[in-house]
Amino acid sequence: MSWFNARRRRPVAGYAALLLGLVVVGLVYGAFSRTSGIAQASSPAPSQSDINTGKNLFDATCSSCHGLDAQGTTQAPSLVGAGAAAVDFQMSTGRMPAKEVGAENNSGPTMFSAQKIYEIADYVASLGGGPAIPDAQQVSTAGADTALGEELFSANCAQCHGFAGAGGALTYGKSAPPLTQATPTQIYEAMLTGPEAMPVFPDGSISPSAKRDIVAYIVDTRVEPNPGGFSLGRTGPVTVLGGMGFLVIIALWITAKRRDPRPTGME
Repeated sequence: MSWFNARRRRPVAGYAALLLGLVVVGLVYGAFSRTSGIAQASSPAPSQSDINTGKNLFDATCSSCHGLDAQGTTQAPSLVGAGAAAVDFQMSTGRMPAKEVGAENNSGPTMFSAQKIYEIADYVASLGGGPAIPDAQQVSTAGADTALGEELFSANCAQCHGFAGAGGALTYGKSAPPLTQATPTQIYEAMLTGPEAMPVFPDGSISPSAKRDIVAYIVDTRVEPNPGGFSLGRTGPVTVLGGMGFLVIIALWITAKRRDPRPTGME
C-alpha cells in the first residue's frame, strides 16, 4: 500500500489517471452515441422498387441538369451525398425542378406528388447517404418549449428571417424567404441541409429537441394576435417610432429658421 501511495503522489501517475479517465469517458460516450443512432434510425429503409422508380423519375425530370447519375454538371451541382431531406425540401417547396436558369431558389407550387418526391429522394439517398427526411415525431410541436425556441430563433435565425419569420433581404441580391407558409417538416429540413445562403445546423450544433422548439416557436407566432392592427412584420412599435422620428427630423429641417438675405433696416 505504501508503494502505491508513493506512486500515486508522483505527477506522472496523476497524468496517467487523467488519461485513463478520458479514455473511459470517450468509450462510454461512443457506446451511447451508437445506441442513440440505432434508436433514431428506426425509419424503414426504402425498398429497391421505390429506388428504381425514383431513378426513372430522376432521369426523366432532373438528369438534364444534375446528370444521369446525379454527379452534377456545369448547370447544377452533384447530389451525391445531398440526402433525402435536401431533395424533399427543394421539391416540396417548388424550387426544383427549376422553371428556368437563374430561378433555382424561387419557391412556388410543386410539380410532383408527395409520393413521387419521396421516391426521387430515396434514389438520391441511395447514392451516398445524407440527412434523411424527418419523421412526424421529429417535427411534432407537442410538448415543445416555445420560450426556448424563441431564444434559439433570435440567436440563430432572426438576423436573416426577421424576428417573426417574415423574411428579409440579404447581400448580393439574395433574400431569406418568409417562414409563414413553410411546413414544420420543411423548416426542420432547412436546418439540416442549409439551402442557398442558409448555414447548416447539424444535430451537434442544434440538437433535434432544440430544432423542435424552434419549429414550435415559428408555428406559434402564426396564431398570435396582433394588438393594435397590422403586425408590420412583428416590429410595429419599432417601425412606428422610427417613422415618427424621421418625420420629426424632416419637419424640423423644413421649418428651420434661415438667415434673411435682405440687408438690415430694409423692408
